Amino acid sequence: MDSYTPLLERTRVPQPSLQRLAVISIFEKLRSAPSYIGSCSDPGTDAISQCLHSTSPAVVDQAVRELCRLVTDSKMELSRGLLELQSAIEGSNSSFVNLFVKAIGFLVHVGFQKNISLFGVESPESHPFVKVLSGGTEVHSELVLQVLLFLYQNKGLRIVEVCDFLRPFLNFSVLRIAFSDSSASSFVRHLVSSTASLCCSCPREAFPVFKLLMGCLRYYPQKNAEDSKNFINIIEYMVDAYTVILKHLVGVRSLINEAQLCGLALLETVHSQHSDHCNHFCGSEPIVELSKRLLVVQKELGLPYIPELSLPMLSLFFILIRSEFEHEQLPVLRFVLFLLKWKNENEYMVGRVQCDLSEELLFVFPVINFVSSPSTSVKEAATDLLFMLEKVLVNFAMAPKEELSLQRGPSSISKPVSMIFRLLQQLWFQDQSLPGSFFLNFVSTGKTDVKEMNNGSKLWLSRLEDYSLWLVERQKSLLPKSQSQEIFLTEMPLVLSAIACGLFMHHSLGCAAIDTLAAIGIMDPKLGVTLLLTILFFNNIFSSKGIGFHDMLLKLLGMLPSLVSHSVMIPLVVQTILPMLHKNAEPGLLLPKRFTEFMSERDICISMAASIRDVSRKNPDRGVDLILSVSACIESQDPVIQSLGFQSLAYLCEADVIDFYTAWDVIAKNVLGNMVDPVIAHSVCLLLRWGAMDAEAYSEASGNVLQILWEVGTSRHTDHGSLWAKARVSAFEALIHYQVPHIEKSIPDFKKRNMELLISETNPGVIRTMEEFEVKIITHEHITRRRLIKEKKVMGNKIEKLLDVFPQAIFFSGKNSNPKELPGAALLCLSFTPKGGSQEVHARYEKAVVEIAASLQLSRNIFLALLSLQSWKPFMQRWMRDNILSLNAKAPTTIMDKTSKAANVILKSMRRIAEESIPRSAENIALAMSALCVVLPPEAHAVKSTASKFLLNWLFQYEHEYRQWSAAIALGLISTCLHVTDHKQKFQNITGLLEVACGSKNSLVKGACGVGLGLSCQDLLTRFEAVNDSNLGQEAFKMQEMDLLGKIVRSLSQMIRQLTQSSSDLLESLSSYFPPNAYDTTVMTSELSSKNSDDLEEDIWGAAGLVLGLGSSLNAIYRAGAHEAVLKIKDLIISWIPRVNPSVQSSSFYDERSEIVLSVGSCLALPIVVALCQRVELVNNSELDHIVSGYMELISELLSVKKSGTFHESLLMASCTGVGNLLACILNEGVHPLEVDYIKGLMELLRKSYSNPYPPIIHFSGMLGVVNALGAGAGNLIHSYPLMISSLTGYEQKGSSYVMGPLISSPACEPLLTSLMQEIFLVAQNSDDHQQQQYAAWAISFLRHRLWSKETKELQNFGHHFQTDAEDSKSVSHSFSEDSTVMKLSLWLMQLNYSGPGVISHVNTVQTVLRCLSQAPRLPALDWGAIIRRCMIYEAQASELIPSNSDLKKGTLRVECLQFSLAHANQFDPLLSFLDELSELSRFSSLELNLQSHLFSHLGDLIKIFSGSKLEKLFDDIAIYLSSSFSSYQVYNPSQQNLLRVSCWKGLGNCLDEVSVDSPEYMPNIEKCMEVLFSLLPALRSGGILGADQVDSKDEWFEAVNCLAKARRGWLLDLLQVLEADLVQADDHFIHVAKKIQVRARLVKIDSIPLTELGRLKAYILNTGSHGIWDVFIEVVSALQNAEGTVKRQWLVDSIEISCITNYPSTKDASNNLHEKSPTKSVGDFMDVKITRSEMTQSYNPLDVLGYGECIVILGARRIEALKPLGALRCKPHLSGVQAFLGWWRLGFEGAFHNYMALQFLGLLCGSCCKYMPFLILDRFTVLSDLPVTLTSLLSEPNWDFVAESVVSCLWTSMERIYNWATDISQADDSRSPSLHSIDKSENAMAAFLTHVMHQTCVYLKDYLPLEKQLRLANMILP
Repeated sequence: MDSYTPLLERTRVPQPSLQRLAVISIFEKLRSAPSYIGSCSDPGTDAISQCLHSTSPAVVDQAVRELCRLVTDSKMELSRGLLELQSAIEGSNSSFVNLFVKAIGFLVHVGFQKNISLFGVESPESHPFVKVLSGGTEVHSELVLQVLLFLYQNKGLRIVEVCDFLRPFLNFSVLRIAFSDSSASSFVRHLVSSTASLCCSCPREAFPVFKLLMGCLRYYPQKNAEDSKNFINIIEYMVDAYTVILKHLVGVRSLINEAQLCGLALLETVHSQHSDHCNHFCGSEPIVELSKRLLVVQKELGLPYIPELSLPMLSLFFILIRSEFEHEQLPVLRFVLFLLKWKNENEYMVGRVQCDLSEELLFVFPVINFVSSPSTSVKEAATDLLFMLEKVLVNFAMAPKEELSLQRGPSSISKPVSMIFRLLQQLWFQDQSLPGSFFLNFVSTGKTDVKEMNNGSKLWLSRLEDYSLWLVERQKSLLPKSQSQEIFLTEMPLVLSAIACGLFMHHSLGCAAIDTLAAIGIMDPKLGVTLLLTILFFNNIFSSKGIGFHDMLLKLLGMLPSLVSHSVMIPLVVQTILPMLHKNAEPGLLLPKRFTEFMSERDICISMAASIRDVSRKNPDRGVDLILSVSACIESQDPVIQSLGFQSLAYLCEADVIDFYTAWDVIAKNVLGNMVDPVIAHSVCLLLRWGAMDAEAYSEASGNVLQILWEVGTSRHTDHGSLWAKARVSAFEALIHYQVPHIEKSIPDFKKRNMELLISETNPGVIRTMEEFEVKIITHEHITRRRLIKEKKVMGNKIEKLLDVFPQAIFFSGKNSNPKELPGAALLCLSFTPKGGSQEVHARYEKAVVEIAASLQLSRNIFLALLSLQSWKPFMQRWMRDNILSLNAKAPTTIMDKTSKAANVILKSMRRIAEESIPRSAENIALAMSALCVVLPPEAHAVKSTASKFLLNWLFQYEHEYRQWSAAIALGLISTCLHVTDHKQKFQNITGLLEVACGSKNSLVKGACGVGLGLSCQDLLTRFEAVNDSNLGQEAFKMQEMDLLGKIVRSLSQMIRQLTQSSSDLLESLSSYFPPNAYDTTVMTSELSSKNSDDLEEDIWGAAGLVLGLGSSLNAIYRAGAHEAVLKIKDLIISWIPRVNPSVQSSSFYDERSEIVLSVGSCLALPIVVALCQRVELVNNSELDHIVSGYMELISELLSVKKSGTFHESLLMASCTGVGNLLACILNEGVHPLEVDYIKGLMELLRKSYSNPYPPIIHFSGMLGVVNALGAGAGNLIHSYPLMISSLTGYEQKGSSYVMGPLISSPACEPLLTSLMQEIFLVAQNSDDHQQQQYAAWAISFLRHRLWSKETKELQNFGHHFQTDAEDSKSVSHSFSEDSTVMKLSLWLMQLNYSGPGVISHVNTVQTVLRCLSQAPRLPALDWGAIIRRCMIYEAQASELIPSNSDLKKGTLRVECLQFSLAHANQFDPLLSFLDELSELSRFSSLELNLQSHLFSHLGDLIKIFSGSKLEKLFDDIAIYLSSSFSSYQVYNPSQQNLLRVSCWKGLGNCLDEVSVDSPEYMPNIEKCMEVLFSLLPALRSGGILGADQVDSKDEWFEAVNCLAKARRGWLLDLLQVLEADLVQADDHFIHVAKKIQVRARLVKIDSIPLTELGRLKAYILNTGSHGIWDVFIEVVSALQNAEGTVKRQWLVDSIEISCITNYPSTKDASNNLHEKSPTKSVGDFMDVKITRSEMTQSYNPLDVLGYGECIVILGARRIEALKPLGALRCKPHLSGVQAFLGWWRLGFEGAFHNYMALQFLGLLCGSCCKYMPFLILDRFTVLSDLPVTLTSLLSEPNWDFVAESVVSCLWTSMERIYNWATDISQADDSRSPSLHSIDKSENAMAAFLTHVMHQTCVYLKDYLPLEKQLRLANMILP
């Protein structure tokens, strides 16, 4: 300091020159001084400071100059020089300020010239000009000059760099306005105006400067009117400068295009301050005027109209619809008119209108709105503009549709005006692969029609229409409206109307747009006049020549009724429409005289008649005044006018303003003579229906009316077919209104004629109407039926009478009283109940067993063994009954205890007798044991198990043939009746039979084992629900049974091959259907392979038993789903029967002995096979006819051949017995008719077999053939044929040559059958041959036991205490009169025949009859099972006779059969059995798709008729069917599979409606079905225009959610639970997680579960980047629509907070990233963890109601609320808050939580809640580009503003993070650590776009940010 003190003293001398020299000396010394006293030292710094702070002007001036020289000569750093000067300003005299500012300006210029990098400032505050500006208002003027000088000095190539340098300064200048006084705005105005003026002097460099100014003005605050005024002034300066620059450049023809684009940018800047996020203090008038000035000068200078002007045009649209004052409306209209004229004056329009959608479409409706203005100037401007718009519309209408296309550009940040036009484009170009979903889908109006999803544009219009009308209803009902609904009602109608009106010219959306506009008009009455003018305007366009919209005219005029819904519009509409009807129209147009005046003008008369009809319909009171005009119409000779007159009168009668019969007296004469015209007939029928009310009072007149209606309804005309069909339909519709008794009285022979008409009608429409008519008649007959009539039982026929007296005639006549005389008959008919105690009862039965067993000889004949076994069953039933009854006198016990005790006593006795008996008796006792087990209830499993073990012991006694073969058959039968839990015993039985069959050397034992295995198959694959072995689940149990079945089939087929040495390929191929597993060790022996054919004939029953066993296994094979194997076995068995097999010729009958030996068993097995195949539709009619005729030929040849021998007798026996069973199984099914002659021929052959001198066994077989044909079922233990007799007698068609139904009920065959039975009866009663008598009695006993069902039912029900009387009550007899409609229809169905073309009935008729009977309350007691089965195949049988042009849909008749069965299964067992059969998995799998779908959809009906155990199996089968990879479900295409799933969901939902979810035992089975269906539920995808498969998916989701909503809450939440394991799975697993979340969301939406259940998953939803998360977001946001405002706001805050740390800020599909794991972070990675309240010692349950934790993470300097709902994570229920949080965070970084939320969710939520919701498109990228508008709009609403600051704060944090990330990417900066922003690399492509989105959002919301953040925002350089 001492070095500079002298010189500083000199600066204080009063002479200015000396002062300057002193300053020069100081600075010279500073230049050369050493560093310790240099300019950077303290002495030097102090010296400079004193000079600059001197009070002497000369010192300060010279010091500034010398300082600048130091910097210029590089003796001082520029920053140091600027710092000194800036410091000097703060403490200097105001007179020196300009000097310092000049110096700073000089140094800035010097520094800029030397090195631009010197000005790379860190923050705006460090900018030299910013520091100067903070010096006060004194610096303003000079600072402006320096800025201008800086610009001028550096113009040229570096002007862009200059602008970049000045940008922070200008931004600061603009932003500080909001935080300073008015001087700040004055400075900015001065600065901008001066800069704009400077640009005029250098026009070539002006555009970068203009860009700089416009960019800064984006941030100009407009908090008050003064700010808005200043902004307008600034823009005026810029517009003036731009005008000068443009004129200069056009003059020199340079940079014209750039100049025009710059003008557009300036125009956009002007309009940006008139958007929604800015306050409008100055109105729109100055904005419009400035805009017009910008464009007028371009047009005046000859510049062309460019496409970029579309955005300003759209801005004008917004300004126009918001303008309310004339002085605002007029400039806009004129400006738009100017633009359209400019557009049409140049070549822009040439070729462009044909391909681009014009924004002018939006102006049509607003301009029409101003046409009605009272202001002349506004009206003139609007009219001129409308004239221009009309040309545009006509051009669009005439442009070919295929030429219109959408010019798509890159994604940009949305603006409100662009969103409106984008929506119009979306709707217009619906077929150009644009997304078709809209935010309007979120709106709920109570209507859900997923079918509309096919067309996105029509869906939007439909939803808008529904929503508008829904709001109207809410207004009428005075229900409260939400704020968004209020905004919609006040701000949106005009905009939405403009869009709808713009779509009028669309070729396919026009009609929908008209409906939508009409709905908007109803919602907003203020639009009434405008809508009327719109109708008139478009009516003029659509009526023009060359416009292909003539069909739209009627639709357009249809809007008129909606206009007059507001009373004030009625006069205006009337005044407008009347002149349009006629040029001289006047009031009174509809008076009668007008019809005379306009007689020659037919069209005018028709119009008047139609108007009268409409008046009568809409306003009947007014219509009465026109009654004379109505009369004039009726008296007209024109049929159209006359019909309109009748319709008018019908409306008046309907309103009861005119009495029908009074009017009828007047017009009857006009009716009777004009009914030949179908148009008149139709209208007359519409009128005549109103005569029903007073028909009783006017009986004569009403009778005439009914006759007219009947004549029209029954008329048949070849000409005008469709018109007459319409008239006939209306006639029957009228008849439905009349009472049935009156109809029957008025129409002669009504019931007969009605029936004839119904069955002969072919027109579908008439049939449908007649169906309603028949149902009315049926209902009447049911209501008026005679009740409580006791029917006297009438014996059906002579055969029944014989059977009735049979026991008395045979056993009680004295000769045959000993049971051992007729053992077989005794077992079936005799009762051995003595009068005494239990010991006596037991002894009596035991004695009978011994005697009968000894008398009943089986003779090593397996068939006789089966007859014996069948006979022992009723005997054992009676023994059990009597034993139990004898125990009643003792101490009371339960029925189960008595049953077990009685069974044990009987079994003990029988075991003793068997051990002690001779072989002949022991065989019968073994069979009797199995019969005992069969009649025992399932609960007596201990007795059955004991019997099984005893017989198993016998089975393995190879030394005793009699024990082995009888035990084998008995064990097979016992295996069918074991308790479901005794699967181990069943497996042992079957395994034992297989072992003995394969290991025995005895062919009879092999055959018996074959029969036993066949019987065992009856219980395989039938029951799995009660498997209780913990080590054997249902699936394992089923697989074991499948293995057993496979072993049985393979063993039987291989034994047959070995036994016969057959080489049949079919036989060999059976094993391929059941391949052995790895554990199958069954070894086939070939001990009998060396036997010759003669040996086999002598032991023929060995081979027969194997074949019979193979045939008996067919049911199990079918249940296993091996349908091809069933067909092959059927073909095999047929091939083994001579004459039945067409390949076997007579010459080779006895030659091929190796396979002929199989014919015996085949004859017995074939009826079993045919019964199954016929029932499951695997055999056709021709095949059945061939089999029957084959049997007939075989028996005839066997009887004609005089040969004896075992084989011959056995084959004849088997064929005679088998043919009887075959006839019964065919006829009792009631489906296939057989010729009477064939049947009589067979019966005669059977008579020959027992009447001619043959061995007794042949006689027996002939008798069995007869009784089996009548339904006895002797020897058949597999299938029980349905049989009804007395109720059917007399209902067979007389004279028919066919029999279809039980043979015993056939009148045609009754005489022959009676004769046969009488002959057999006589033999049984008295015969010289005792053996023949025994056989005859046995045969008749089989038939009596089968037909005499009363005792049989009692015996069957005895012991089965769990059964109820419900089964007996189902087939109760209903009395019906012979002429009742139900009886006639039922008999017609029963007699339905398709045997010839002359008697064919149309399938439509059959369907109609079934539908009518389905609605009948009750039915007569017919064999409905047979009737329905016949109808099931009727369509296929009659298909060849149906006309080729029939519109019948295939399979509909079978569906009607199902529906009929469902309706009446509770009344009739056969129908219940039919449904039970169809619902079996094996049968169900073979049904057609429509039948499967129908059964699925009617599961709710099935639970009303099926038992609990059946339902358990049913639902298990459904689950297996849908999930098994081998079921027919897998064969269907995706669309068909979807149909089945939809039906199943619907059916399960109906089930849950019918029952309580907590009560039924089968509820777990239903839930299992739902779990399977849920696993098959396809991913819910949202997107654009939806295809058919997506519509199917919507249907399925709709039904699934409805069904799940009815399920148990606990089970449902378990099903939808998201576990930790789900969160860490790969992306392909996310589909299942997403599905759970989506279902939760939908359930929340329908109020099925609380919103908190969705809130539990919030953390996961908002923090994932998996593929498909977009669809989850849509569902979640949809669910939030009905939530309270607080909940929505919380979701908004959470989503924006989590966006600060998300790895996937955009959440574009980040597939393949879910499985990538971030490095595990430790707690030390966090700077701090806090707890907001003291919870360290408190328990924390993350499954609380709201699921919120309280942890706040401080990550760096950012405060982020990170811990959110944790309910999805399975945390322990008592973790502290810190523990829960750390576990959550650690899990996240290990993989599951490292995928975070998306900004897309924020966009979705904001879009759905803001006022722009109707215009938004549901697209994953569009929601991001819309975010600046949607979020800003949302936060501006009063209900959301209090969360705005916190939201914007987090938004700023997220924006900075994304900006830094994008900057690093754009600069390719790999040096920065990824942890600084932790954004996944998959998001890099979205960096720039996201940055622009977030930046623009923050710009709109900048008022919520402090100044420093606003400065940071404004100075960001976006990539």
